[in-house]
Amino acid sequence: MTAVTTQPSGLVTEAFEAQRDRLRALAYRVLGSHADAEDVVQEAWMRLVRQDAATIGNLAGWLTTVVGRISLDLLRSRQAHPETAYGHAFADLVVTPADDPAPDEQVALADSVGLALLIVLDSLTPSERLAFVLHDMFAVPFHEIGHILGKSTDATKMIASRARRKVRTTDRPAGPGREHQKVVQAFSAAALGGDFEALLRVLDPNVKLTVDTPDGMVVTLGATAVAAGARMFSGEVARQRPVLVNGIPGHMSWRPDGTPLSVIAFTVTEGRITGIHIVVDPAKLASIHLPAPA
Repeated sequence: MTAVTTQPSGLVTEAFEAQRDRLRALAYRVLGSHADAEDVVQEAWMRLVRQDAATIGNLAGWLTTVVGRISLDLLRSRQAHPETAYGHAFADLVVTPADDPAPDEQVALADSVGLALLIVLDSLTPSERLAFVLHDMFAVPFHEIGHILGKSTDATKMIASRARRKVRTTDRPAGPGREHQKVVQAFSAAALGGDFEALLRVLDPNVKLTVDTPDGMVVTLGATAVAAGARMFSGEVARQRPVLVNGIPGHMSWRPDGTPLSVIAFTVTEGRITGIHIVVDPAKLASIHLPAPA
């Protein structure tokens, strides 16, 4: 028997395209990755192609449900396999000069305004994250969210309420104000000068250093350990310049031949550095649109 493939009508295709931006935004907020969001939306389109359009009473609601379920499955997969989850948080790095960003760079930076919230959302369970995003950010009714989660409306309300409390009580990384830039500059100066005591003064006792290398992630915890290993910040490079990494203070370095050496992002909370993320993997650096050397 020959399989029959149905093609969606022009009206269905047009209706889907009208929903695409909303679906992409929804998936991005749930997943924190533009690439994953695009994949989810494409999968929703493929499922629509295989669906008899006559059975769909509300296309927007049907697509929201499909995108929600696919996103939820992906979140749960990340939780079950944490070694594969890394990369989504920094998969969409937006690196712009901190000194004088050009208009087009400001547009790119605007795309990452929600980074602080995305970081907070990473602390939620998959069900909490989906419920919070769908209801609080996209006004999806609780009974529809419950249908996606396989929960009652009352249970879904409780999940969303729990997520909302976590979001409200979790500290978010502060914006890149002058004081934060000063802290980053103080750290860089202390690292270059090998001033161990000065490093300890700007590092939070529980600071987390994550280095993305070609061989995987290397994580260092605690101010003493991070300060002791700060020689990695003082290697000879031809050029450095301050940058914003998804709106977070940082700086970038280049080798003498002009190829990127590293991108470093600092999270500063109450005058101390609580997080440092360094990308030195050449493949990952090559995949990022980076500013030119100063």
